[in-house]
Amino acid sequence: MPRSQHSISRDDISPNALKVLYRLHGSGHQAYLVGGCVRDLLLGHHPKDFDVVTDATPEQIKGLFRNCRLIGRRFRLAHIVFGREIIEVATFRGHHQVEDNDRAQTSQQSEAGQLLRDNVFGSIEEDAERRDFTVNAMYYNIADYSIRDFANGRDAIAKKQLELIGDPETRYREDPVRMLRAVRFAAKLDFTITARASDPIPELADLLSNVAPARLFEEVIKLFINGAGVATFKLMHQYHLFGQLFPQIQPLLENPEGKEYQFLLKVLANTDNRINSGLRVTPAFFYAAVMWYAVEERQEQHMSEGGFNRHDAFIMAMNDVLHRQMQRIMIPKRFTAVIRDIWLLQHRLPKRFGKRAWVTLEHARFRAAYDFLVLRGEVEGGEIAEVGQWWTEFQDAGAPQRKKMLANLRGRDGKPARRKRHFHNKKS
Repeated sequence: MPRSQHSISRDDISPNALKVLYRLHGSGHQAYLVGGCVRDLLLGHHPKDFDVVTDATPEQIKGLFRNCRLIGRRFRLAHIVFGREIIEVATFRGHHQVEDNDRAQTSQQSEAGQLLRDNVFGSIEEDAERRDFTVNAMYYNIADYSIRDFANGRDAIAKKQLELIGDPETRYREDPVRMLRAVRFAAKLDFTITARASDPIPELADLLSNVAPARLFEEVIKLFINGAGVATFKLMHQYHLFGQLFPQIQPLLENPEGKEYQFLLKVLANTDNRINSGLRVTPAFFYAAVMWYAVEERQEQHMSEGGFNRHDAFIMAMNDVLHRQMQRIMIPKRFTAVIRDIWLLQHRLPKRFGKRAWVTLEHARFRAAYDFLVLRGEVEGGEIAEVGQWWTEFQDAGAPQRKKMLANLRGRDGKPARRKRHFHNKKS
């Protein structure tokens, strides 16, 4: 497609991405924008990232950019760093099933067909065949501002369809994360996954157990912290993928009307609203919500089977659930600490007598724990909803009103007012 037949303008492309493209092209290399950024520009969206592909090898790329670092073992990539923005540059990928001995040494597959190492370089035509979906196999050429569309991606955009390139089972076995990407793109773009691409997913979902836990953490952020979490969750549940990531909560999600299912919808809708309003969110809030009812269930088991008191059973349950979840998804410690605080504060928020309310209000995680409690109250009702409403009013009240609220609370719950202590002078 020549420039006159598409809508992409250099004004919509990151200046840093243009710098990379021009330097590669000026050094005699092919240089293209590729994948999601081309797709999003054609859809009229503003891409979050700009990825570049070239015929230059990673070492040649590094030689052209002093601000370059090479990363990746499975497939070698170059990251060109411009402050907080990173332009990712990849070399054209080739086919890994070849007789060439040099290529055999840089390509490796597991018995299940998963690509473990994929440093096989090729032509732009081979690279296009290696792309996952047809809408991601479009290349914007900086040499003449044309677009090369190898798999009718523009037609797929017009039909709002997500179609896989190649045999679906083979492609999913090569990289099981492609199943997650299919769901993510469908939810984000409001596309339909074709039957050809979607039918094998439930049967192959357990291949996700072969994916490194650290990689799954990054994928979960892309899935649920992207402004389309509700739609993503529903598709993940439909294709039996959610339980592969969160096996402890899956048995509690069988009833869409149940509190566990409805709570996750509430949390994800809240997260979507914050992201789409430009507000910050933390993955810890999502993870705390996903595992909350598993913690409560495990707590009850420790109390009934082990005879532990409620507090000790809760601490043990937190440790148990987090440990098991970390075997599937490696959650960094900076987030697990926040998760624990949110959970612990669910037990502290109902305890408001004396100085407890004032101390809790000053806690660093109070706001996150309060939001969590309010969302629980919307689903569970009863005492949880009442406590959430009380904290809503307490935060907005002035100091005199807060003292009155605490006094009313003490009187309502039958707590005797504190006696004033009288001191008498002893006779000498």
